[in-house]
Amino acid sequence: MSSVAKYAGALAALTLVAISSGHADNDAKANTEPATTVSPVAEIGKPAPVFSLPDTDGKTHTLKQYLDAGKTVVLYWFNANCPVVIRHFEVNHTFGNLYAAYDKRNVAFIAINSTNPDHPQFGGDVERKSKWSIQHPILLDPTGAVGKMYGAKTTPHVYIITPDGVLRYAGAVDDDPQNQKDAKGKVSYVSQALDDIFAGKPVTVAETKPYGCGVKYAQ
Repeated sequence: MSSVAKYAGALAALTLVAISSGHADNDAKANTEPATTVSPVAEIGKPAPVFSLPDTDGKTHTLKQYLDAGKTVVLYWFNANCPVVIRHFEVNHTFGNLYAAYDKRNVAFIAINSTNPDHPQFGGDVERKSKWSIQHPILLDPTGAVGKMYGAKTTPHVYIITPDGVLRYAGAVDDDPQNQKDAKGKVSYVSQALDDIFAGKPVTVAETKPYGCGVKYAQ
C-alpha cells in the first residue's frame, strides 16, 4: 500500500481518545479515574491532556506510550503548507536540528496537524515528511479536538511534557518570529527548556507567545 493510501486510510479510520489525565488508560477504565487528576485543557505545571491519534501511515500513537517509556515529549503543531513551518524546515532547519540534538537524550518529537480537511492548506504531510526527511511521526487531528485541548494557536506551537506527564513549556520555538536573527543571535526556547529539565531545574521561561500561521480549525 502506498504512503498516500495509508494516509487516506488513517483519516478514514481516525479514532480519537482525548482523556484529560496525565496517565489515564485509553480504555473504559479511564473514565473511572479520580476527578483530582483531571486537567481538561493544557496548563503549565499540570498533567497534560493525553490523546490517541493516527500518523500518516495509519499507526496509532498515544501520549501515554511515550510517557510510559520515560520520554520527554516535544509536541508541535504542524501544517505542511504554512510558510513559517516551511521556513523552519527548509531555511533554518530548526526542527531537524532540535531532533538531531535531543533524540538520543530520550526526547520524543511529535508533530500534530489539526488542519480542517476542507481548508485549502490541508494535506501535503506525506510529501513534506519525505522531502524534509522528518524522522518523527506526524499525527492527524482533523477534528481539531486535540489542538483545542492544548490551546494550539499557531503552526508551529510547541509544548514540552516531562515523563511524569506534566506540561513544562508552551509557546514559540524561538524568539525570532520575523526571521531577522542569525543562529547565534536567537534564543531557542525549546532548547532552553529541555536543558533546564535535564539539569533538574525549573524551566526558566515556561511560557511564551507562539508565532506562525493560525491553526486552520474546522468551525
